[in-house]
Amino acid sequence: MSRFLDTETIAPFLEADHFELAEAIEAFAAEKLAPLGHLEDDAEARERATEVLGLLGEAGWCRYSVPADYGGAAPGIDFVACCLIRDALAAVSPLADSVFALQCLGSLPIALHGSAELKQAWLPKVAEGSAMAGFAMTEANAGSDVKSIETVATRVGDVYVLNGRKHFITNAGLADFYSTFARDEGGEGLSCFVVPADADGYRFVAAQVLSAPHPLGEIAFEDCRVPSSSRLGAAGAGFEIGMETLARLRATVAAAACGMAARALAEAREHAERRQQFGKSLSRFQLIQQKLALMATDLAASRLMTYRAARGAANGERNVTLRSAMAKFHASEAAQRVVDQAVQVLGGAGVLASHPVDHLYRSVRALRIYEGTSEIQQLVIARELLSKTK
Repeated sequence: MSRFLDTETIAPFLEADHFELAEAIEAFAAEKLAPLGHLEDDAEARERATEVLGLLGEAGWCRYSVPADYGGAAPGIDFVACCLIRDALAAVSPLADSVFALQCLGSLPIALHGSAELKQAWLPKVAEGSAMAGFAMTEANAGSDVKSIETVATRVGDVYVLNGRKHFITNAGLADFYSTFARDEGGEGLSCFVVPADADGYRFVAAQVLSAPHPLGEIAFEDCRVPSSSRLGAAGAGFEIGMETLARLRATVAAAACGMAARALAEAREHAERRQQFGKSLSRFQLIQQKLALMATDLAASRLMTYRAARGAANGERNVTLRSAMAKFHASEAAQRVVDQAVQVLGGAGVLASHPVDHLYRSVRALRIYEGTSEIQQLVIARELLSKTK
């Protein structure tokens, strides 16, 4: 029986090969990632991220982030498989989950809207793990309000010249390329460009330190020149490309939340069964039983919503935005509750810096913010619901 990944609950949304995949990714995480131990600081996270990408690539897991025509594992991108991978990775290593997530996030705009040349240049490398992907959208003054992006792209003949800065960028200074969003100076709105890390005018500015070790940072484009062929889709289509990418992958964020919640629940349950107080195990106290019951129910509900949304994304269903927003909102909020209650069940052990639950406590918080805050998800849900009544 799996310790973390409950395929029985989500069986209605899985194909036969998904069960084998779930077993394999859990075995990989236990064998290759768990022995790496916990991260001490951001400098170690930056070193470890490259190592983890190599492990993921060598084992073939990065192949699930791109289509089969470019070295991927399936004809299209199997979002259910991506969820299973993130679910299993997040339970053991939030950093490994992040590395895999960015392979998907940075490359999906190329897979959806890139030219044949751009796809061939980058997607096979993403699939084999030899190129690390980045996604450069957020800025100091443009988080949830994407249309306020200030980075400018000016077209000069067959070249675009980019100027601006991006904040809170995962894999900053590590990625080999960034799917980058900039305001088209020609008045077309936002456009999206593939910017290689060796492009003239690209610069890694500095690392940004999170409460949980993570390779986050600031990057700058200073008269950064990229060919017009690096633009994805039409001029001015960047906002739609960004929103489409986030909507399709949002369920995978929910899956990461499920993985963290599953690990927290397992740690809490195991502790409650072995810890003796007042002559009996904690698991025999009704208040502890209540906590475990609520945690398990939260997790089961999150997984059902997550894999329903992922199945819809894989099938190209029209309501993917609504279901993905619901899954991301519910699962990330529920995971926060589950991890917090796990700390409470463990007591003092739960706040030891060396304990897995303490690491989860620091890691899970970001899930309610990135790729659309919980508040933004609620607005998306309401918008989608109201649009169906018109």
